[in-house]
Amino acid sequence: MQTQSRMKIARRTTTSAATAVVLATAGGLLTAVAATPASAATVTCNSPTYKRQFFTNTAFSGAPKKTDCDGTISENWGAKTPAPGLPKDNFGVRWTVTRDFGSGGPFTLTAAAQDGIRVYVDGKAKVNLWKNVTATRTKTVNVTIPSGRHTVRVDYANFTGNANVNFAYTPRTSAAVDKVKPLVPTSTALTYDKSSGRAKLTWAKNKELDLAGYRIYRRLNGSSFGGTPLATTASTSYTDTTLPVTGASYFYEVRAYDKAGNESAGTADKGVVTVDRTAPATPQAPTIVNESAANGLRVSWSAVEGATSYRVYRAIGAQGRFFEMGRTDKVSYLDTSVVEDVAYRYRVSAVDAAGNESGASPVVNSTYDDDIAPPAVTGLKVTPTEYGFQLNWDANPAADLARYAVYVGELVEDKATGEMVCSAELVKYVKADTTSYSHLTRPNGEQACLFVDALDGAWNSVYTETGTAPTVVATELNTTPSVATPSGSPLRLTADSTEGASPNQLSWSGLDANSPQTAGGYRVYRWNPAASAYEKIATLANTASAYVDAGAKPGTTSYYWVTAVAADGTESLPAGDWAINAPVN
Repeated sequence: MQTQSRMKIARRTTTSAATAVVLATAGGLLTAVAATPASAATVTCNSPTYKRQFFTNTAFSGAPKKTDCDGTISENWGAKTPAPGLPKDNFGVRWTVTRDFGSGGPFTLTAAAQDGIRVYVDGKAKVNLWKNVTATRTKTVNVTIPSGRHTVRVDYANFTGNANVNFAYTPRTSAAVDKVKPLVPTSTALTYDKSSGRAKLTWAKNKELDLAGYRIYRRLNGSSFGGTPLATTASTSYTDTTLPVTGASYFYEVRAYDKAGNESAGTADKGVVTVDRTAPATPQAPTIVNESAANGLRVSWSAVEGATSYRVYRAIGAQGRFFEMGRTDKVSYLDTSVVEDVAYRYRVSAVDAAGNESGASPVVNSTYDDDIAPPAVTGLKVTPTEYGFQLNWDANPAADLARYAVYVGELVEDKATGEMVCSAELVKYVKADTTSYSHLTRPNGEQACLFVDALDGAWNSVYTETGTAPTVVATELNTTPSVATPSGSPLRLTADSTEGASPNQLSWSGLDANSPQTAGGYRVYRWNPAASAYEKIATLANTASAYVDAGAKPGTTSYYWVTAVAADGTESLPAGDWAINAPVN
């Protein structure tokens, strides 16, 4: 409980109507209260200020001569009149206040007066010194005041002689005497500032006169309030600057305590859900597994409590910078962008639901080694053509497919088993985005075996691993001229194959322009299968040594003769060769 302050107040006793300033106590704090002039018809005094009435008699009868407000009862008028219009003897003064005593409790009433003084609490007399005396008498009474609002009235009578009066009520704060707990604080409110992470608790001031202060308790959701308060304050608000910003729920209650050490029950819990600015724990070092079947490196780690997702960072080489590779709510991540034989470094961080990211895990190193071959090529079809063979196959589904290898060979007998096997050689690598190939070979009716192998970026393939591949056996067309080229020509002819619309290129040597056999020049012949004969397609000067055949049929094999013509028109034996004009690969 809080002690009633006592202070001597100076007052005017003249007939001036000026307003006097009176100090009133409110729970121990001094506040200024304007005294009401005696001429006022109605006077209202705010508790705990007394309403004071002056009477011209000691029976307090009739209307008061003067009414004003008084902060304390402490007067010494001596032999003078206490107020204008009052006699020096046989006057009465009455003080009345109705106030809230909070939880109530034990009080001491101290009265001193010359002459008479009576003290009432709720109309019941507690002090009665009512006699004309020549010296000041004092009386102290211990009372118990119940909780709530009560009225204290002090009647003073001056019969004759000097006039003085003093009165105060003060709580008894000894722990041995005061066993009354303060009332539970009221009007509790809680606000939370997300930007600062602080919670502010406010409440109404308790009415106890012996109030010492308030204790604030905090608990985590799911736990109970401890015996030690979070904070103690004499104010009616408290800002919690130590509230963890973890996204958890916390509850508060306020308890009042008095000077005897009595503590009230707690207020109703006030809860708050904090913002979450606390990052999860740092993940432990991840592990790396080479998953060739998935064409990547699998980064794995242990789950972190409170994490809802993880971020994977990668650096290339020992000095490379880390960049975020991906995010996942799993505890592993498959990096499929790796390249074989490149050194990589990885680290992982944990992220909670509020987006707080932990520190980075220890770094681990790894190198991707691809040892999984693409599946074997399927759907291979081989079509004999006038330029050799046309190959077509199904697209290979391997994600890391890098190229195809085309093999062409012949069937030979395996002496160990007696079976016919394909003895083939690599003839061409083709791009991974194509599924066809035109194989150029002179169609002379021979049998061939062909297959296509799929290879990834690490050069893994089914054929290199197993030595087997789906093979197609096909027989060439036979476009060989029915007229054989005789031997003994003085010339050597070379016919170069071309692709697409490019003409075949012919060149020859063996004789020069001064040779008698070339005095008449050269003649070029091309085999016509429809006529079963070589037909002359060009006559050239004796200085010629090459010819471009723009008339060759595209997509076929052309057979050529070149002869030297003497001055008398005699032709030498022909030199022969062939060239293929094929589709573009």
